[in-house]
Amino acid sequence: MDINFMKKNDILIAKVKGELDHHTSDIFKESINNEYQKGYKNIILDLKDLNFMDSSGIGMILGRYKMVKDRHGTLAIVGANSQLFKVIELSGILRVINCYKSIEEAINSMQRGI
Repeated sequence: MDINFMKKNDILIAKVKGELDHHTSDIFKESINNEYQKGYKNIILDLKDLNFMDSSGIGMILGRYKMVKDRHGTLAIVGANSQLFKVIELSGILRVINCYKSIEEAINSMQRGI
């Protein structure tokens, strides 16, 4: 798994590539937590290049959602392919986290406070 971070004002954008599973979720969690502690309010998880995610990945996303909510921020997911979207949908994440087609769409929503 590879993670690349981009910054846009108070938004941390994490581009994830590869697999997010029980082998990689702790690495991802530590990486994103370290970046987020640099003073961001919101997080966008770009899953466009993510091939696979299991329940460990779901748990990691929900944990980051709580971390962001504690700072009165927003976490969004973008770019999930149809297979990942199905996993996300079945997990119930969509009840608390919005999914968008693009990073730009997520940024616009966050800037409008949606």
